[in-house]
Amino acid sequence: MPGPLHGSVCVVTGASRGIGRGIALQLCQAGATVYITGRRPDTLQAAAREAQSRGGRCVPVVCDSSQEDEVRSLFEKVDREQDGRLDILVNNAYAGVQAIVSSLKKPFWECPASIWDDINNVGLRGHYLCSVYGARLMVPAGRGLIVIISSLGGLQYLFNVAYGVGKAACDRLASDCAQELRPHGIAYVSLWPGLVKTEMMTEHLNKEKDLVSHQLKERFLTGETPELSGKCVVALATDPNILQMSGRVLPSCDLARKYDFKDVDGRPVSDFLSLQSALSEVPRLAWLASYMPSFLRVPKWIIALYSSKF
Repeated sequence: MPGPLHGSVCVVTGASRGIGRGIALQLCQAGATVYITGRRPDTLQAAAREAQSRGGRCVPVVCDSSQEDEVRSLFEKVDREQDGRLDILVNNAYAGVQAIVSSLKKPFWECPASIWDDINNVGLRGHYLCSVYGARLMVPAGRGLIVIISSLGGLQYLFNVAYGVGKAACDRLASDCAQELRPHGIAYVSLWPGLVKTEMMTEHLNKEKDLVSHQLKERFLTGETPELSGKCVVALATDPNILQMSGRVLPSCDLARKYDFKDVDGRPVSDFLSLQSALSEVPRLAWLASYMPSFLRVPKWIIALYSSKF
């Protein structure tokens, strides 16, 4: 039986490892043709082989999302080989992890000013470039889905200044692009994964195990697999009412509840918007967390008020 995305053409940036790789695996499993990008041919080709073993077709393309000429060439290749068809674009490429790790607990004025570009050149500007060239293929067809991978760091301080500004901008990019794309039948959403057990995160926790808090270690044990984000993207791409969600921030835990799925390893998806989880992040209130039923969630209107700048 063909998968639910059989015949669909997708682009996933930064798919050699981590969340991007997990998304590519799930899209191929759903039967799609998936173009994946990365900067290292060896890891990119390995990811493509693994994705294609799930079904569908996977095409590796070496591409640096910070270079407009390379981004343009990527979408020209898709245009040429797929007769102008592009159904799904996932903006995931990110080059700032090492910069974040090396600057942990340092205030912004003690970090190299170049950390801004390290974090946001690929992880924000690159997403905009891909959105421009991806939309040029989608608009004539009058359909499509663009997903940008963001995080809770767009709502509150997390890691450092450049990271938070970049993630907040990703959420705004989705919202504003959605305004202009909606009349053309194209949805643009921001996806917030929870704590994801990526290869790089695993390596860092193992390497710095004496410096990592017990709380973070505990949370990591219940973290999402990289493929959960892929299940979210497949669910969104097959939802006939996706335009109703265009412009919104969509946490992975909300999508797991909405579409009733678990992680690929069979575990329930950890609800990082539960009241229990929220209280555990506040030192003076953390003791209350264990008394909170897991089904109680932080109302979205409170989150909206919390993030208000007025």
